[in-house]
Amino acid sequence: MSLTTSTAPVLAVAIGDPAGIGPELAAKAVMDPEIRASARLIIVGDARVLEQGAAQAGFALDVDVRQPGQDLTPGNRPVLLDLGHLDPDAITLGKAQRAGGAFALRNLREAIQLAASGEADAVCFTPFNKAAMRMEHPPYDDEIGYTAEVLGLTDVPAKEFNILDGLWNARITSHVPLSAVASLITYDAVLEGLRLTDRSLKDSGFPTPRIAVAGLNPHAGDGGNFGHEDDAIIAPAVEAAKREGIVADGPFPPDTVFVRATKGAFDAVLTMYHDQGQIAMKLIGFDRGVTLLGGFPFPICTPAHGSAYDIAGQGIAGTGATRAALLLAARMGAQRRAMKAAA
Repeated sequence: MSLTTSTAPVLAVAIGDPAGIGPELAAKAVMDPEIRASARLIIVGDARVLEQGAAQAGFALDVDVRQPGQDLTPGNRPVLLDLGHLDPDAITLGKAQRAGGAFALRNLREAIQLAASGEADAVCFTPFNKAAMRMEHPPYDDEIGYTAEVLGLTDVPAKEFNILDGLWNARITSHVPLSAVASLITYDAVLEGLRLTDRSLKDSGFPTPRIAVAGLNPHAGDGGNFGHEDDAIIAPAVEAAKREGIVADGPFPPDTVFVRATKGAFDAVLTMYHDQGQIAMKLIGFDRGVTLLGGFPFPICTPAHGSAYDIAGQGIAGTGATRAALLLAARMGAQRRAMKAAA
């Protein structure tokens, strides 16, 4: 789909932490021919910060700079919504600081609002630093909670997915202490996790997703020898999902399920807690992974890696995960736009 095609999806791309590699990655994404051919871009941030990112990457920018209140509809070039809210000289590279957190939060809020208003079909952001964001906004927990806050949602409908080379990882619990995980594994939580995983995969182009469910306990409980959650809670929820037409199986021993998935047996693995899936996915390919916040009215994508303070400003940041995040958002945004047009 061409950038000049009016039906191409519009992506609101928030520049991440200015002390890390976020500006460099945003600048590289703006100039990527495949990304520009797949979507129309609205970059949200400060022109000075994006220009610094381009200088770090070694090229000049090619964007239309617009101010708040102006029409943001992208034409033949990406649009930069210049909020004018950060002088990059005020930032120390490689260090979490309040000014960087404030910059990233404002960009994310503006991008979310663009999607909520219908001006964008999907949201992307380059890496944030949570410590810096909490300096500015102490209640900040993660992007899911913040998005719900911006949208005014009291019941958070979304979950985090990690995606790598076509393999998806979903999870029932996320940023909670390990000591609390078992109490949060309920029949309803597993069933709803399967429903959301199935729906999100279909929204990204999988006609009939195949979902493997990881057990909670070693060897998926080993018939009750190592815990009863797998047999009493997880397995019945999987069976209920099957009755709804979801192609799911398990629970499988969590130490081997990713071996089968990487060999093509499944499109996604639904895990029970954060590191059960994250460790596997990051070992498979740390520099290519994508994080998707699925379940909101619009998709939100970001590279799965962090702000990489250790290489900030050097112009050597790899773009694999950022490109993958933007291209996934473009696919999902295009599907969302097509569904709206057909309604």
